[in-house]
Amino acid sequence: MSWAYVDSSAILAAALDQPRSAEVRRRIGRFDGIYASNLAEAEIRSAFAREGIDAEVAEHALASVAWVLPDRPLSPELARALEAGRLRGADLWHVACALYLEPEPDELVFLTLDLAQRAAAVRLGFAV
Repeated sequence: MSWAYVDSSAILAAALDQPRSAEVRRRIGRFDGIYASNLAEAEIRSAFAREGIDAEVAEHALASVAWVLPDRPLSPELARALEAGRLRGADLWHVACALYLEPEPDELVFLTLDLAQRAAAVRLGFAV
C-alpha cells in the first residue's frame, strides 16, 4: 500500500481549482490513502467559508483523509522539524505530525505546495 501525508495547501489546491490543481489531484489519486493532521480540517473549512463555498464541498474534499491524532505532545517531532528549517506554527505542526506518523521519513510521501514546508520535508528525508 502507498500512503502520503497531505498538507492543507495541497488539499485546498485540488478542491478549489487553484494553480497546479490537476497535478495535485493526480498525485493524490496515486496513493491508496492519504493522511493529514486534524488541524487541516480547520484550515480547509476556514478557507471554504472565507470563499463562500458550501460545506458539502469540504465534506467531499475531506472524505478520504485518514486523520493523524497524536496521543502525546509532539515535542521531539517539533524539535526535529525545526532543525530542518524555520516553519510557521501550522506548517511546523503538519511536519511534526508526519514525523509522528512515520519516524523514518523516507517511508512516506509529503505533499505540500508551501515552499518552506517542502524544503524542511526534503531535509528530513521525506519524498515530496
